[in-house]
Amino acid sequence: MLFNSFAFLIFLPIVFLLYWFVFKPLKWQNLLVVVASYVFYGWWDWRFLILIAFTTFCSFLSGLLIDYYEGKRHVQKCISAINIILNLAILGVFKYYNFFADSLDSLVFCASGIHLDWPTLNIILPVGISFYTFQALSYSIDVFRHQLKATRDIVAFFAFISFFPQLVAGPIERATNLLPQFLISRRFDENNAIDGLRQMLWGFFKKVVVADTCASTLMYVWEDYQHMSGISLFFGGLLFTFQIYGDFSGYSDIAIGTAKLFGINLKRNFAYPYFSRSIPEFWRRWHISLMTWFRDYIYFPLGGSRCSKWKAIRNVFIVWGVSGLWHGANWTFICWGLFHGVLLAIYNIFGINTKYAHEVAYGRIFPSVKELCQMLITFFLAVMGWIIFRAETMTQAYLYFNRMFTSPFDGMTVGSLKYTFFFVIIMLVAEWLQRDKQHALEFVGCKGIMKYRTMRWTIYMIVLLVTLVFAGEQSQFIYFQF
Repeated sequence: MLFNSFAFLIFLPIVFLLYWFVFKPLKWQNLLVVVASYVFYGWWDWRFLILIAFTTFCSFLSGLLIDYYEGKRHVQKCISAINIILNLAILGVFKYYNFFADSLDSLVFCASGIHLDWPTLNIILPVGISFYTFQALSYSIDVFRHQLKATRDIVAFFAFISFFPQLVAGPIERATNLLPQFLISRRFDENNAIDGLRQMLWGFFKKVVVADTCASTLMYVWEDYQHMSGISLFFGGLLFTFQIYGDFSGYSDIAIGTAKLFGINLKRNFAYPYFSRSIPEFWRRWHISLMTWFRDYIYFPLGGSRCSKWKAIRNVFIVWGVSGLWHGANWTFICWGLFHGVLLAIYNIFGINTKYAHEVAYGRIFPSVKELCQMLITFFLAVMGWIIFRAETMTQAYLYFNRMFTSPFDGMTVGSLKYTFFFVIIMLVAEWLQRDKQHALEFVGCKGIMKYRTMRWTIYMIVLLVTLVFAGEQSQFIYFQF
């Protein structure tokens, strides 16, 4: 079920009313969350439910067994390893089998001229499998590390894994944050719920108005990129840069806002990454839940940065190679990950200061010249990476770059570009002015004209009306494929 669908418009109020006015006891509320989440997820294909139920049960059981064998560390390690291998094997078969089979066949053929003729699997990639698999894995790992006590409430655990707002595209929640919220009674908080609605509205604006508008224009760029001018291709890169941000951060805003309606607080997933002053800062602000997952479960166990500089760089490349592969079974994703690994290694080698105590232009409206240059350089590097990410093959990425940098920078061939970037600018200005807030429509503590209720409601109505005007064809969120 898509957030931007008529079905969700009916689904959400029904679940909300049942949750607060019918199923008031905690266990019944949790059971309703599980049922609603399975309806939400099974809306695409009911067969997906078998897989998520199996993954959830295995992780729940592993937690109980790790807790049961307390004191027998070798047994606990085996249980944790079995659960990790099982979950990764499921993910590998559904998401990566064909990719590795084809890549191995190509490698052997290039070396010896022999085709292995591996069988391929004609299976559907379950929506959001990477997200809920990583969420389930983090639970069993945290229990093994004694960072969390294993739960015996299976309904609460199923609710934790399948909670519908963040099920298919995150944030990837840690059990230490989300699971305890299903184990204690929840009370309706009117202020929190209203703020959730505001955040949902802003998320829908970014998805429907910004991302989908960029997507409709961008389609023509990639279909005819071999005949376009360099400037058109550069602006095509800009379009995808804003499309993927509006799409994915929009989903996260809708998910976090929806969760607030049910008294659940999800972790922030985006913190205005395009205002970053360095690539390391960019990745502390983009898809925060995934980046911290890789940091805690891969980077730190490898030694992190608390080792020699070259080992730290090795760790960066491992993490970013895995990050690229996580995003999809395609060499473009892997090369995109390694591209950012190279950039992060350069920052590491030269010891460039990348940690900042405050957001950019703290206490000021405009950034300094230095901050502006830092943001522009970081943004340009991000755009180059997103072109690799968007390409279907590395050959296509090469041809796109080649034409972008070698063809004449004249003649715009995309007619609706100015119209599209108007909404992008609106989004950027709103988020710049609100960069110290969780989202652009959070006006708590604001001064000036924004302290007036009439002004705030005028903005809400304008955003709502514009979003409704553009709410036409239901388009899937980009990160559903991951």
